[in-house]
Amino acid sequence: MRDREERFRVMLEIVEATAGKSPRVLDLACGTGTISRRLFARLPEATSVAVDRDPTLLAMARGSFAGDSRIAFVVADLEEPGCTPELPAEPFDAVLTATATHWMQPETLARLYTDLTALLRPGGVFVNADHMPDPETPKLNAVDEIIQSSHQERARAEGARDWEEWWADVADEPRLAAEYAASRAIFDSGVQGVAQPIAWHRARLYEAGFAEVGVAWRSVTDAVIVATR
Repeated sequence: MRDREERFRVMLEIVEATAGKSPRVLDLACGTGTISRRLFARLPEATSVAVDRDPTLLAMARGSFAGDSRIAFVVADLEEPGCTPELPAEPFDAVLTATATHWMQPETLARLYTDLTALLRPGGVFVNADHMPDPETPKLNAVDEIIQSSHQERARAEGARDWEEWWADVADEPRLAAEYAASRAIFDSGVQGVAQPIAWHRARLYEAGFAEVGVAWRSVTDAVIVATR
C-alpha cells in the first residue's frame, strides 16, 4: 500500500491532538498489532486494548508484544451482535481501525458503528482508514488501480510479499499450524464484504449517534474518516 504510513501518521496525529500523550486506545481488528506498534512509537505513555478474532494474527501480535504491560488482547468477533461487552468497561479516548471494515457486510458494520458510541468517552474519536471508493468516479478509480498495480509490481520486484504469499508462508510455519488451521476454518467459509463510499460511512456514523464526521485524509479510492463522540 503506497501511502500506508501516511494514513497511520494522520490517525495518530488526531489521537494525540484530541487525547494528549497518554491516550487509552481500542485497536479494532488489530491483526498483528500494526496500529498499536506505531501508537507506542509515537506516544510511549499510551495504552491499547487490541481486539481481533483471527487466531494466527493474534498469536503473532501477542508474541511481538510479549512483556509489554501497555497492551491487552481480547478475542472477539466484531461481526457478532453484542461483542462489545467482552471489552473493558472504562471508556476509550480513541477507537482506531485500518483496512478492516471493508471485509464486513454493510448492515453488520452499521450495527458496529452504533456499538462503538458506548465505548468512547464524550469527545473521543473513532478513526477508520480503509478502502472507500466512489462509485460515481469509475474512470478515476481505474486510474488509481493502475497506480496501485504499478506500485505493487515494484514492491514485488524488491522482494515484498503480497497477502496470499504471506499466508502461504504462514502455512509453512509448523509453530503456527494450529492457529493457521483455526484461521482458515473461520475465513474460508466467510462471506466477502463490500467496500462502501465515504458518503455511506458518514451517514451511518451520524445515524449511530456521533456528533461530527469528517475526512482527515483521502486518495482516489481510500480515506481516513473521523467521527467525534
